[in-house]
Amino acid sequence: AEALGRRLGRAVPLVADWRATPPAPAAGELVLLENIRFAAGETDNDEALGRHLASMCDVFVMDAFAACHRAHASTSAAARLAPAACAGRLLQAEVAGLRRVFDRAQAPIIAALGGAKVSTKLNLLCSLRRRVDQLIVGGGMANTMLAAGGVDVGASLFEPDMLDEARALLEGGSILLPVDALVRGADGSVRISRLNEIAPDEAIFDIGPASAEAAAEALGGAGGMIWNGPMGVFEQEAFAQGTRAVARAIAGSAAYSVAGGGDTLAAIEAFGLGVKPEPGAPGLSCISTGGGAFLEYLEVGEALPGIAALQRSG
Repeated sequence: AEALGRRLGRAVPLVADWRATPPAPAAGELVLLENIRFAAGETDNDEALGRHLASMCDVFVMDAFAACHRAHASTSAAARLAPAACAGRLLQAEVAGLRRVFDRAQAPIIAALGGAKVSTKLNLLCSLRRRVDQLIVGGGMANTMLAAGGVDVGASLFEPDMLDEARALLEGGSILLPVDALVRGADGSVRISRLNEIAPDEAIFDIGPASAEAAAEALGGAGGMIWNGPMGVFEQEAFAQGTRAVARAIAGSAAYSVAGGGDTLAAIEAFGLGVKPEPGAPGLSCISTGGGAFLEYLEVGEALPGIAALQRSG
């Protein structure tokens, strides 16, 4: 409340026990309620809590896209039960930006996906496979897919219990996988390796230069691009080249692009990238504030609880 007050140049009182003593600000006054996560029933989307929140307003404005994937009392029940509810400007802009890649971008649409596990992004992979023209997969997810295709990935991180799902994905769509890798041995040595030459004690830490070049070439011909997840352990400079190549290919393209997810945002910041200042300029077209919300939006669109509640509100 103090920080918000300083930014706004006005007093913003914090109302700690708002359930027992609901605030009654005068017209033009602003109050901040205590963290809603402390309220019993919040994460259960409790109807009574939602009704209590709704009773304190004339209009409920949802402007937290990053929380729209949560069916909580403050994001779902309150919006549905409020006298009137609407999306704030940030939420409107973010949904419009994400929607555009599917509705208005020219084909081909390419999604570059990284991260550690197929299991955490299986639904996303299945959804995008039906909606985009090509998937580029790196990171630990690629290791599982490579293993599913018969590649010995040595000591690399992969998910043995997801091999059947990975095979089904490979059979059902256009997926660009790494053709080489940057591997680290048990002794700490690092080298570029062909996929069929990875030693038992070596682990993949990044896609190799040929893979990075192939990904950049594919992205260079895209009409629309989606990016989520690093291609390798980009936090270590020795293994940042694959992620950097993908990031620069996307940022250097005039095509429409969206990106989101915690690791992706960290990579964007690490590589000094940002939103395009104007169409055609270097940068990304839309950088989502959401992590889980971004991924779930790509899966289910505006069926996200926080958005659906606005559509159902009276």
